[in-house]
Amino acid sequence: MVFKFKKNLNIIVFFVVGIIGVVIAFSLGFYLGEFQRIEGIINLDKGQPEEVDFSLFWDVWRILEKEFPKPLNPQEMIYGAISGMLEKLDDAYTVFLDPERAKIFKQDIAGEFEGVGMMIGIKNGQLQVIAPIKTTPADRAGLRSGDKIIKIDDIYTENMIVEEAVKFIRGPRGTEVILTILREGWEEPNEIKIIRDVIKIPSLSWELKENNIAYLKIYHFTERAVSEFNVIAEEILNSPAQAIILDLRNNPGGYLEIAQNIAGWFLKRGDIVVIEDFGEEKQQKKHTANGNEKLLKYPLVIIINQGTSSGAEILAGALRDNRQVLLIGETSFGKGSVQAMHNLRQGSVLKVTISNWLTPKKELITNRGLEPDIVVKMTEQDFDQNRDPQLDKAIEIIKEIVRK
Repeated sequence: MVFKFKKNLNIIVFFVVGIIGVVIAFSLGFYLGEFQRIEGIINLDKGQPEEVDFSLFWDVWRILEKEFPKPLNPQEMIYGAISGMLEKLDDAYTVFLDPERAKIFKQDIAGEFEGVGMMIGIKNGQLQVIAPIKTTPADRAGLRSGDKIIKIDDIYTENMIVEEAVKFIRGPRGTEVILTILREGWEEPNEIKIIRDVIKIPSLSWELKENNIAYLKIYHFTERAVSEFNVIAEEILNSPAQAIILDLRNNPGGYLEIAQNIAGWFLKRGDIVVIEDFGEEKQQKKHTANGNEKLLKYPLVIIINQGTSSGAEILAGALRDNRQVLLIGETSFGKGSVQAMHNLRQGSVLKVTISNWLTPKKELITNRGLEPDIVVKMTEQDFDQNRDPQLDKAIEIIKEIVRK
């Protein structure tokens, strides 16, 4: 998932909450790492929006108060009504997080939490694994990108939003969760038992292959990824490396600015990294490279798979469109929308889709993903025998490029 952060941003946003017939004022904030402080909140005059009749809502509320046999929880009813309103927008990433789910979400952004260690998302209406995080319980249990999550313990995931699924999967270290998984090639779903643990999200790593190929893997575009990449890039520059393999498999994304910063090492200044499309009749915004170009001289190939998502897709698309870098592997996930993060009252959060990403050549990422130039799939036997034909093909191709 890609989030945007900006300093000194203070925008008045009107959000109509139909259930209470008022307009709530809040500031627009984008989280950075462990969360950037909101600059302030501007109060607005309360008032019911014009041409909206809430009488039906209040009719139902009063009937429930009078006739429902169990005690009502008005606050939970309000949260549920907001969530129901957003469901009608038919956008899996525009969601309301009550205070409890908002707290879990903020733990994710901070990069350390207790759970199983995987990124999940909605694709074609189905909850599925975007990517397991390396060396976590989910990874050790054998979960893979593209696995469909049918049940979490005894709860079916049909129509479940991502944040609700996270709430059920998350839990204290040492406890067990059972995921019912359907994988491509399986005739029926299988249960996978996972013991939760403390999860720390890694950023990136590198090693030298074939004596002169830098194999660089970026796991996640966290805030610390920039400082770590700066160190690694200098190590590559001072190494015998003559070419680079960039592995973006199972990278679920992160912040746009981080991907844009890293792109600046590989692209010319001013090259378009990504285009932000706000919809019809609205001007698009181009985000360009503004880096040092130090890795521009290296031949490069990129490995992608179904777990390559959001910011990772932006980086791969930018390098392909600007430098004709070959993509090797499988079609990426297809998460190309942008969510604005709004802090609301009582510690709740609203995420609203505000735009979509386009590659420099104006290819839509959302629900499509990036098609590899060279398709190489991982089989069950490859996983079982710890083989990596995608990396093998990348090494073969980059060696041919170097020889030329």
